[in-house]
Amino acid sequence: MTTTSDASYTLQAVDYADPRAAALRATMDAEMAVRYADVDLDDAAAAALAVDPATVRHTVLAVDADGTAIGHAVLRDHGGELEVKRVVVAPGQRGRGVGRAVMTEVARLAAAAGADRVVLQTGDRQPDAEALYAALGWTRIPTYPPYDVALPEQSRCYQLRLR
Repeated sequence: MTTTSDASYTLQAVDYADPRAAALRATMDAEMAVRYADVDLDDAAAAALAVDPATVRHTVLAVDADGTAIGHAVLRDHGGELEVKRVVVAPGQRGRGVGRAVMTEVARLAAAAGADRVVLQTGDRQPDAEALYAALGWTRIPTYPPYDVALPEQSRCYQLRLR
């Protein structure tokens, strides 16, 4: 996998446990903690947002020419569907097409797996993410489980039809 929109980075398939991937997820967690500082996550919400590594089919990492991981997305099994999780572009790297590249790659992987659609959940305080998804042809759908119960006010759910 080497699809890119900027020749200065490449996309790599990595294990979910890859330390570079884990570091980007930690960066995302820190940013989300600030954006949602006033939202009290109960156990159900924390469980809804968690990713069980056993459900992960693909982890896509965007790696800069110097070897630095700059973008990340996961495609996982979620109740019989494929769901995109943990989309993050490192601060300072946004605006280079990294988010578009990792999202395009996970959609390609979902289509290659035979999925008719792929879904995702994001939050109401992530207009940058929502703008990216809309620009890529994702459409808003009703909030699906478990987010409909665990995070009904904050969740924004989307789908991309692949067929």
